[in-house]
Amino acid sequence: IAAGTGEFEAGISKDGQTREHALLAFTLGVRQLIVAINKMDTKKWSEDRFNEIVKETSTFIKKVGYNPKAVAFVPISGWHGDNMLEESPNMTWYKGWTKETK
Repeated sequence: IAAGTGEFEAGISKDGQTREHALLAFTLGVRQLIVAINKMDTKKWSEDRFNEIVKETSTFIKKVGYNPKAVAFVPISGWHGDNMLEESPNMTWYKGWTKETK
């Protein structure tokens, strides 16, 4: 999911690709998700923007059939490599994910 202003909103909109991909994955039997929230560098590594995206995405994927508490959300920057292989010094607020399992 792209964190950029307008990009996330387009993806989560009624006909957006984020919605389409989540529904397709669930329909195909994918029951575990890791959601990478990319382009965090464009939002100055904002924890508030990350939390906003997690909240809105969680609401939607719950409607699809996923348990949002079992989904890992990870803030990344593919361009800079942040949180891709090693912890990012730019997102010290991110302490990893917790997930609920059955």
